Amino acid sequence: MYMDDYKRWLAADLDDPDLKPELQAIEGKEDEIKDRFAVALKFGTAGLRGVLGAGTNRMNVYVVRQATQGLANWVKTQGGSQTVAISYDSRIKSDVFAKAAAEVLAANGVKVRIYDALMPVPALSFATRYYGCNAGIMVTASHNPAKYNGYKAYGPDGCQMTDEAADIVYAEIQKTDVLTGAKVLPFDEGVKAGLIEFVGDDCKQALYEAIEARSVRPGICATAGLKLVYSPLNGSGLVPVTHVLNDIGITDITIVPEQQYPDGNFPTCPYPNPEIFEALRLGLELAKKSGADLMLATDPDADRVGIAVKCKPGSYELVSGNEMGVLLLDYICAGRIEKGTMPKNPVAVKSIVSTPLADAVAKHYGVELRSVLTGFKWIGDQIANLEAAGEVDRFIFGFEESYGYLAGPYVRDKDAIIGSMLICEMAAYYRSVGSSIKERLEEIYAQYGRYLNKVDSFEFPGLSGMYKMNSIMESLRANPPKEFAGYAVEKVTDYKKPEETGLPAANVLIYSLAGGATVVVRPSGTEPKIKTYFTTLGKDLAEAQAQKDALAAALKPILA
Repeated sequence: MYMDDYKRWLAADLDDPDLKPELQAIEGKEDEIKDRFAVALKFGTAGLRGVLGAGTNRMNVYVVRQATQGLANWVKTQGGSQTVAISYDSRIKSDVFAKAAAEVLAANGVKVRIYDALMPVPALSFATRYYGCNAGIMVTASHNPAKYNGYKAYGPDGCQMTDEAADIVYAEIQKTDVLTGAKVLPFDEGVKAGLIEFVGDDCKQALYEAIEARSVRPGICATAGLKLVYSPLNGSGLVPVTHVLNDIGITDITIVPEQQYPDGNFPTCPYPNPEIFEALRLGLELAKKSGADLMLATDPDADRVGIAVKCKPGSYELVSGNEMGVLLLDYICAGRIEKGTMPKNPVAVKSIVSTPLADAVAKHYGVELRSVLTGFKWIGDQIANLEAAGEVDRFIFGFEESYGYLAGPYVRDKDAIIGSMLICEMAAYYRSVGSSIKERLEEIYAQYGRYLNKVDSFEFPGLSGMYKMNSIMESLRANPPKEFAGYAVEKVTDYKKPEETGLPAANVLIYSLAGGATVVVRPSGTEPKIKTYFTTLGKDLAEAQAQKDALAAALKPILA
């Protein structure tokens, strides 16, 4: 079957010049052909994501057209504005795929609002809401290596598409022939016909205003004299992040020169992920040279932000996503209470794999903290529920341990622009009272206990990888471990059992251990990885780290 598909692609008159040479180069190489054609990229709630190249199991213009035809079929049943917003990041072919999606939508009589230059995830979510669209498309593979690209689909609320809608779109995709099934209207003709329009400056400005309106202490940055090093990691963050920071009075910004401009090859870091040290290395070197107070880096689609803070001259410390989530929650709560801007019955939201330290902080401030499944759409879902009840102003903050933050309901996905703004504002405030982000973090640990949160990943590449991951998860369910490293398992929460968790089913296991530590085992939804999340609580960092190391060593043979 896959060989027939390969031969058909090889014989076809393909309009992407990069595909034919690749198909010719793998002739006679059965494993290579199988890898590209044995399966098709599955369209789920995270849309599509895969390696760039030829075939049904790769990201290319034909797979994008097929997916967009499926989306167009769904949109046409939805009534409303019959409009889809499109944005894209700096990845290889992101602009090509964004235009290809616009051409298919226009050919189906669906109107398009597309950004005239790359813009991040929050800008796509905002435009979808601003124009009252039926859907949104973001062409990105987030922080994956350069050989990947992807296609994220959003619903009319600017949140990633629901399971139900994604299932309908996927069924329509499967009815659409990948090479010939999508209708296409050339981009220029779509513009002439008024079906394709660019996102206006009014929409871009409205996004900046919505972000800046969420400032906790307006004006504090203008007099702080903060010195910042910033890296967009060759992605889409440069324009929006610096625009907002300049607006709030932060003008001493040094951009990491090698990572300043869009480049989908990500030449300085093979994995453009602000969670990992290698991606921040150049920024840290520049921060040390320039004596910056803060170093920030946003990922290619600028929905996540990583940070390093100056501890003493020439010395910087990375702040984890869990720590920053807690710091921002603490800052927003204390600041809004002080300023009298805290809503009645405030709500914050975090993912189930994020630190329980946030629960303790929320309780201290009288904030209801809701825990949801991993994936920011579940945080967006909580905002939507509040909005439906006429109580959207109750939402003050949402975060995931993987460096995603949102303060306010103006978009429904994580936003590195507001994350960057609030981190800088927090640094300015603590400086104004003779403290620092680092000192405040130590105060939080002293008040609530020394929590340590660490994530390990186990990779399972290739077609056999998914089977291996599934068998590991099945084995853990069939033979539940009684202990890890001598710590008895007191409770197992299986998120595949919604009747027990009150949340939608998910492939996640949480082990609550004697003494208060937790271990979470969760296959990634977008990469061939099983992630393990450890939360330990010690009298000091060394004790918490020692327990984490022991637990990780106990898990390794199970996952290896």
